[in-house]
Amino acid sequence: MDLFNQQDHLTNLLPADGTVNYYGKIFKPEEAVNYFEKLWNTIEWKNDEALIFGKWVITKRKVAWYGETDFSYTYSNTTKQALAWTKELLVLKQIAEEKTGATYNSCLLNLYHDGEEGVSWHSDDEKALGPTIACLSFGAERKFSMKHKQTKQAVSILLENGSLLLMKDDTQLHWLHCIPKTKKITRPRISLTFRTIVL
Repeated sequence: MDLFNQQDHLTNLLPADGTVNYYGKIFKPEEAVNYFEKLWNTIEWKNDEALIFGKWVITKRKVAWYGETDFSYTYSNTTKQALAWTKELLVLKQIAEEKTGATYNSCLLNLYHDGEEGVSWHSDDEKALGPTIACLSFGAERKFSMKHKQTKQAVSILLENGSLLLMKDDTQLHWLHCIPKTKKITRPRISLTFRTIVL
Protein backbone atom coordinates (compact mmCIF):
# COMPACT_ATOMS: atom_id res chain seq x y z
CA MET A 1 0.00 0.00 0.00
CA ASP A 2 1.52 3.36 -0.98
CA LEU A 3 1.66 6.38 1.29
CA PHE A 4 -1.40 8.15 -0.09
CA ASN A 5 -3.61 5.09 0.09
CA GLN A 6 -2.44 4.50 3.65
CA GLN A 7 -3.46 8.04 4.60
CA ASP A 8 -6.83 7.66 2.90
CA HIS A 9 -7.60 4.62 5.05
CA LEU A 10 -6.78 6.32 8.34
CA THR A 11 -9.74 7.13 10.57
CA ASN A 12 -10.32 10.73 11.64
CA LEU A 13 -10.64 10.68 15.44
CA LEU A 14 -12.54 13.98 15.44
CA PRO A 15 -16.28 14.19 14.66
CA ALA A 16 -15.97 17.65 13.06
CA ASP A 17 -13.88 20.81 12.61
CA GLY A 18 -10.48 19.21 12.17
CA THR A 19 -8.51 16.06 11.41
CA VAL A 20 -6.57 13.84 13.81
CA ASN A 21 -5.12 10.55 12.55
CA TYR A 22 -3.57 7.91 14.78
CA TYR A 23 -1.11 5.62 13.00
CA GLY A 24 -0.48 3.42 16.04
CA LYS A 25 2.94 1.89 16.64
CA ILE A 26 5.26 2.58 13.71
CA PHE A 27 8.44 1.36 15.44
CA LYS A 28 9.36 -2.11 16.66
CA PRO A 29 9.65 -2.35 20.49
CA GLU A 30 13.45 -2.51 20.41
CA GLU A 31 13.61 0.50 18.06
CA ALA A 32 11.35 2.51 20.36
CA VAL A 33 13.51 1.69 23.39
CA ASN A 34 16.66 2.65 21.50
CA TYR A 35 15.24 6.01 20.38
CA PHE A 36 13.99 6.77 23.89
CA GLU A 37 17.47 6.19 25.35
CA LYS A 38 19.16 8.24 22.60
CA LEU A 39 16.78 11.17 23.09
CA TRP A 40 17.05 10.99 26.88
CA ASN A 41 20.86 11.23 26.68
CA THR A 42 21.48 13.56 23.72
CA ILE A 43 18.73 16.21 23.83
CA GLU A 44 19.49 19.48 25.67
CA TRP A 45 16.56 19.23 28.08
CA LYS A 46 15.53 22.25 30.16
CA ASN A 47 12.67 22.85 32.57
CA ASP A 48 9.82 24.65 30.83
CA GLU A 49 8.84 28.15 31.91
CA ALA A 50 5.48 29.82 31.47
CA LEU A 51 3.45 32.82 32.62
CA ILE A 52 0.18 31.36 33.91
CA PHE A 53 -2.50 33.69 35.26
CA GLY A 54 0.15 36.31 35.92
CA LYS A 55 2.41 33.94 37.82
CA TRP A 56 5.83 32.78 36.56
CA VAL A 57 5.94 28.99 36.71
CA ILE A 58 8.87 26.60 36.17
CA THR A 59 7.59 23.12 35.36
CA LYS A 60 9.04 19.76 36.35
CA ARG A 61 8.40 18.69 32.76
CA LYS A 62 11.39 19.40 30.54
CA VAL A 63 11.37 20.65 26.95
CA ALA A 64 13.70 21.27 24.02
CA TRP A 65 13.25 23.15 20.75
CA TYR A 66 15.13 22.18 17.56
CA GLY A 67 14.93 23.38 13.96
CA GLU A 68 16.50 23.94 10.57
CA THR A 69 17.59 27.44 11.62
CA ASP A 70 17.61 29.23 14.98
CA PHE A 71 13.85 29.83 14.77
CA SER A 72 12.33 31.66 17.71
CA TYR A 73 9.11 30.19 19.07
CA THR A 74 6.94 32.03 21.60
CA TYR A 75 4.21 30.46 23.73
CA SER A 76 2.95 31.12 27.28
CA ASN A 77 4.83 34.45 27.11
CA THR A 78 8.23 32.75 26.78
CA THR A 79 10.48 32.61 23.72
CA LYS A 80 12.78 29.75 22.74
CA GLN A 81 15.57 29.71 20.15
CA ALA A 82 15.85 26.53 18.11
CA LEU A 83 18.93 24.34 18.45
CA ALA A 84 20.53 22.54 15.49
CA TRP A 85 19.10 19.12 14.58
CA THR A 86 20.73 16.06 16.12
CA LYS A 87 21.38 12.96 14.03
CA GLU A 88 18.46 11.07 15.62
CA LEU A 89 16.05 13.98 15.19
CA LEU A 90 16.81 14.21 11.47
CA VAL A 91 16.10 10.49 11.05
CA LEU A 92 12.85 10.74 13.02
CA LYS A 93 11.80 13.86 11.08
CA GLN A 94 12.26 12.01 7.80
CA ILE A 95 10.19 9.07 9.08
CA ALA A 96 7.41 11.42 10.21
CA GLU A 97 7.45 13.19 6.84
CA GLU A 98 7.30 9.92 4.90
CA LYS A 99 4.40 8.63 7.00
CA THR A 100 2.33 11.82 6.98
CA GLY A 101 3.15 13.23 3.54
CA ALA A 102 4.01 16.63 5.08
CA THR A 103 7.28 18.47 5.66
CA TYR A 104 8.50 19.93 8.96
CA ASN A 105 11.22 22.42 9.82
CA SER A 106 11.17 22.30 13.63
CA CYS A 107 10.42 20.09 16.62
CA LEU A 108 9.31 20.77 20.19
CA LEU A 109 10.20 17.87 22.51
CA ASN A 110 8.65 17.15 25.90
CA LEU A 111 10.03 14.95 28.67
CA TYR A 112 7.52 13.76 31.28
CA HIS A 113 9.33 11.99 34.13
CA ASP A 114 6.14 10.25 35.28
CA GLY A 115 2.36 10.64 35.34
CA GLU A 116 2.57 13.50 37.87
CA GLU A 117 3.71 15.68 34.95
CA GLY A 118 1.33 16.61 32.14
CA VAL A 119 0.13 19.50 29.98
CA SER A 120 -3.11 21.38 30.61
CA TRP A 121 -5.72 22.23 27.94
CA HIS A 122 -4.29 24.34 25.10
CA SER A 123 -4.15 24.78 21.33
CA ASP A 124 -1.01 25.11 19.23
CA ASP A 125 -2.55 28.03 17.35
CA GLU A 126 0.30 30.56 17.36
CA LYS A 127 0.41 32.57 14.12
CA ALA A 128 3.96 31.38 13.39
CA LEU A 129 2.88 27.72 13.28
CA GLY A 130 1.51 25.84 10.32
CA PRO A 131 -1.64 23.73 10.93
CA THR A 132 0.03 20.29 10.66
CA ILE A 133 1.72 18.71 13.69
CA ALA A 134 3.12 15.16 13.83
CA CYS A 135 3.66 13.68 17.29
CA LEU A 136 5.94 10.72 18.00
CA SER A 137 5.74 9.07 21.44
CA PHE A 138 8.40 7.00 23.20
CA GLY A 139 8.30 5.47 26.67
CA ALA A 140 5.27 5.25 28.94
CA GLU A 141 1.84 5.12 27.32
CA ARG A 142 -0.11 8.29 28.11
CA LYS A 143 -3.67 9.41 27.56
CA PHE A 144 -4.12 12.19 24.97
CA SER A 145 -7.40 14.09 25.31
CA MET A 146 -9.10 16.61 23.01
CA LYS A 147 -12.04 18.91 23.69
CA HIS A 148 -14.02 21.05 21.24
CA LYS A 149 -13.82 24.74 22.13
CA GLN A 150 -17.53 25.38 21.55
CA THR A 151 -19.43 22.10 21.97
CA LYS A 152 -17.09 20.73 24.70
CA GLN A 153 -17.31 17.31 23.03
CA ALA A 154 -14.31 15.22 24.16
CA VAL A 155 -12.16 12.59 22.46
CA SER A 156 -9.31 10.60 24.04
CA ILE A 157 -6.76 8.05 22.85
CA LEU A 158 -3.86 6.18 24.46
CA LEU A 159 -0.55 7.13 22.82
CA GLU A 160 1.50 3.95 22.66
CA ASN A 161 5.27 3.53 22.83
CA GLY A 162 6.68 4.12 19.33
CA SER A 163 3.44 5.57 17.95
CA LEU A 164 2.58 8.45 15.62
CA LEU A 165 -0.32 10.93 15.86
CA LEU A 166 -1.09 13.61 13.27
CA MET A 167 -3.13 16.80 13.82
CA LYS A 168 -3.96 18.92 10.78
CA ASP A 169 -6.48 21.15 8.96
CA ASP A 170 -8.57 23.28 11.38
CA THR A 171 -7.87 21.18 14.47
CA GLN A 172 -5.97 23.90 16.36
CA LEU A 173 -8.67 26.48 15.64
CA HIS A 174 -11.53 24.44 17.09
CA TRP A 175 -10.01 21.92 19.52
CA LEU A 176 -8.00 21.99 22.74
CA HIS A 177 -5.72 19.10 23.73
CA CYS A 178 -3.92 17.97 26.87
CA ILE A 179 -1.91 15.20 28.53
CA PRO A 180 -3.79 14.59 31.82
CA LYS A 181 -1.84 13.97 35.00
CA THR A 182 -2.16 10.58 36.69
CA LYS A 183 -0.54 8.86 39.66
CA LYS A 184 -0.84 5.50 37.90
CA ILE A 185 2.09 6.18 35.54
CA THR A 186 5.54 5.84 37.12
CA ARG A 187 7.67 5.63 33.96
CA PRO A 188 8.90 8.54 31.78
CA ARG A 189 7.65 9.50 28.33
CA ILE A 190 9.24 11.56 25.56
CA SER A 191 7.13 13.21 22.87
CA LEU A 192 8.37 14.85 19.69
CA THR A 193 6.01 17.31 18.00
CA PHE A 194 7.25 18.07 14.50
CA ARG A 195 5.96 21.41 13.27
CA THR A 196 6.38 23.97 10.51
CA ILE A 197 7.35 27.52 11.40
CA VAL A 198 5.84 29.81 8.76
CA LEU A 199 8.40 32.43 7.75
